[in-house]
Amino acid sequence: MGNSGGSLTTRSTGELDQLMRAAGFTDIDDTNALAEGWQVADFADAGRDSLANLVQRTGTPAVTVTFHDSDVGFIEARTPDGHSWEGLLNREMAESYEIPLEHFPIEPAVAGALAWSTAAGLTPDEKAIRQTLTGSAVFAEELSSALLAALGLPGATQTSHARTWGIA
Repeated sequence: MGNSGGSLTTRSTGELDQLMRAAGFTDIDDTNALAEGWQVADFADAGRDSLANLVQRTGTPAVTVTFHDSDVGFIEARTPDGHSWEGLLNREMAESYEIPLEHFPIEPAVAGALAWSTAAGLTPDEKAIRQTLTGSAVFAEELSSALLAALGLPGATQTSHARTWGIA
């Protein structure tokens, strides 16, 4: 059985796990520093407004990817000024779960990802973002790693598996 939790990526000067708990995330572990203050933390579950609460508390953009059995990743991202976007990773696998792909159109997700990245002061790679949102991989976590790199997060690297599956 695969991962059914999620990961959060944000820039934080405080203790990220404490900020996440206060925002409604549960069972936080494996907080890893990327670069320039960006951090990634794994969590078991989050409330409906957890991401919005965290962004409000930290005043920095954040993105979560919630995994369904490591097969599918549901993306949600927010900026402090209230802009948000959603996306889906591993569309082919999502279709096998009968997840309605029309609820996750690619073009608005690409546009949202580019705007989010720019608002975060990053330099996104539009082609790579599109590839992660349309690509497939054995594990959705591979696509998630590729997405973070495509968004321009300093210190984020694509997994070797992501490159193998043609998304890098």
